[in-house]
Amino acid sequence: MWIWILRSTNGGSVPSIVAQSRRYNIRTLFIKSGDSRNYWSQFNRGLVSALHRAGLRACAWQYVYGAYPAAEAQVGAQAVHNGADCLVIDAESEYEGRYAAAYTYITRLRQLVGPSYPVALAGFPYVHFHPAFPYSVFLAPGGAQYNQPQMYWRAIGTSVDQNYSTTYTQNRIYKRPILPLGQTYGGAPVAEIRRFRQLAQAYQAPGVSWWSWQETSAAAFQALGRPVAGLTGYQPRTSYPPLGPGSRGDRVVWAQQLLWSAGQRQPITGYYGPSTTARVRSFQASRGLAQTGSIDAATWTRLLALTPAKVRWVRSGGGATAVPATARGTAAPITAQAPASARLPALRREIPRKPQSRLGRTP
Repeated sequence: MWIWILRSTNGGSVPSIVAQSRRYNIRTLFIKSGDSRNYWSQFNRGLVSALHRAGLRACAWQYVYGAYPAAEAQVGAQAVHNGADCLVIDAESEYEGRYAAAYTYITRLRQLVGPSYPVALAGFPYVHFHPAFPYSVFLAPGGAQYNQPQMYWRAIGTSVDQNYSTTYTQNRIYKRPILPLGQTYGGAPVAEIRRFRQLAQAYQAPGVSWWSWQETSAAAFQALGRPVAGLTGYQPRTSYPPLGPGSRGDRVVWAQQLLWSAGQRQPITGYYGPSTTARVRSFQASRGLAQTGSIDAATWTRLLALTPAKVRWVRSGGGATAVPATARGTAAPITAQAPASARLPALRREIPRKPQSRLGRTP
C-alpha cells in the first residue's frame, strides 16, 4: 500500500498503521521520501525501525522531475541510507523527452546505492502513448530492476482485463518483472479490485500494490485482505508491440539498441525509417526469419535474447537532435544526443492529471 502524507494516514500513528496492515494482509508500505531536490523527513530511521520490528517492509518513493537529476539521485540515496528496503522512482510527464537527465539520474543513483539495491520505476503503463518518455533509460541494464506501472484501470477508462493485456504487451519488451500498481481511489468497485488481484496471480506478478492508503475505503481494504480464488483455465493475454516503417518513440529506441548489439548499427533516432527497415531485414536473415523488415513477435523474441547496447545520453546544444552514435569498440557505450523522438508529444494522457494528493508535491 502506498502512503503519501504519513501524518494524514491514521493520524500518523505508526501502531495504528501496523495494526491495520496486519488486519488486511499488507506486507509492504511505500512511503513518500522525496520530491525533486527535497527530502521528506517523514521517511526516517525511526519509522523504518518501527515498521521492521512489526514485520513490515518499508520502501521509499520519490517524485522526480528531471531538472536537477543528480540532486534527485541524492534524495533517493538518502532514503536508502535511512533504511529503505527498496526505492521507487515516480517519474511521469515531467521526464518526457529528458533522456540525458534520466541517464544522469540513474547513473548517479547507482553510484550511490550500488548495482544490486532494489529499484523500481513507477511510470505510465501505456508505453505507446508516451513516445518521448525514456523507459529505455530507466529500465536499461544497470537501471531499475523492476517495472511498477500505474495500472489505474478506472482512471484510464478501461476494464481490468484490457488494462493488464495492454500494459503487459507494451512493457514486456524492457525485460523487467512487472509489479502491477492498482487503484483503490476514485470509487474503484470491490469486484474490480478482486479481479485485479486475480489477474496479478494469473500473470504471475511478483507483487501487487495499491494507490493509496488515504483514499482507500473500508470496503476496499476488506477486498485487499480477503483471499481470492485463482482463475481456472485463464490464459494471460499478452503479445509484443508490432513495429514497422512509420513507428516512432521509445520502443523504436529500444529496438535500435538491440539491433546495435546484433551488429546492425545506425544512429539511435527513435524513428523507424528505411535504415531501420534494412537493418531489421538483415537481422531477420541472420536468424532465419521471414525478411519483412518489420518487428513482429518472432523478431522480438530473437532481439530480446540480446543485451541492448549501452547508451550514454548527453545533452545537445541545439535541442534534442539525434547524432550518429559512436563507440570505441564493441563493449564501449554509445554516446548520443537525445533521439529525435524525444520531441514527440504524448499521444494521450491515459491517466488524467492527478490532484495534488496523488501527484506527490509538498502540500
